[in-house]
Amino acid sequence: MINTEFLHQLDRFSLIINKRITSNYIGERFSRATGRGLIFKDHAIYAPGEDFRSVDWRVFGRTDKLYVKRYEEERNLTVHIVLDSSASMNFGSNVTKADFAGMIGIGFAYLALKNNESFVLSTFSDALEVFKPKKGRAQLASMVEYLNSRKPKGLTKLDQSLAGYKKLIGSKSYVVIISDFLYPIDEIKRALYFFKNHKLVLIQVLDKVEKNLNLEGDFRLKDLETNEVMRTYLNPFARQQYEGMLDEHNEKIQQACTEVNAQFYSCNTGQSVFDVFYDVLGRKR
Repeated sequence: MINTEFLHQLDRFSLIINKRITSNYIGERFSRATGRGLIFKDHAIYAPGEDFRSVDWRVFGRTDKLYVKRYEEERNLTVHIVLDSSASMNFGSNVTKADFAGMIGIGFAYLALKNNESFVLSTFSDALEVFKPKKGRAQLASMVEYLNSRKPKGLTKLDQSLAGYKKLIGSKSYVVIISDFLYPIDEIKRALYFFKNHKLVLIQVLDKVEKNLNLEGDFRLKDLETNEVMRTYLNPFARQQYEGMLDEHNEKIQQACTEVNAQFYSCNTGQSVFDVFYDVLGRKR
């Protein structure tokens, strides 16, 4: 369960969050207008009175003429926060993967509010559900109430669940998908291509046990989505095999993200949520 105390923590840490990561987060919806930004558009002949810092000195060295760089003008993005609510996200002891993912999602919504950006929160399992929060600051609290009222359930096919979501997105947007991503890599690839024209971030949330598997002995493992039970013996060799398979799976996700210019980050419930924000949003583009 997500504690409302988390909302007070967001307020207390807002100064740190803004200083360290907000500048890397806002202003990524691009219009056709020409202005100052990060996406290069073309060159234009320098005219007296223009900002001399815009001169492309490399072009000057080749042509002996003054040209300035022109960029796509930047506008605010709509932030789409898409949370996995399938049964596998119900795993965890003190904090479930669903709770941790929810706090990350609320954090993104908080940043959107702080920067006067619009956001959409959705959950998916066997069906996609779009949450419509109340207006103003109360919407964060209503998000907590909404997420706490939902128990993760259902068997999900990631690509099918997200296929309809792309229809809900109009202009270029910032799409954050939060899941354990323990899906077949082909499903993940198909899902990524739905959002290849947007700024896309994948955040994998694993339980700290799933991440490190610090267990040994006989265990009965239950699949939370299919309810299938498997008895196994965990020893150092089995852990090594498991870690190798997880690393290989995540490397394939990273490769798929690279193909569509998306960002992939893996975290676990043993981390601080704020460290996740710093790592994801503090990276240089």
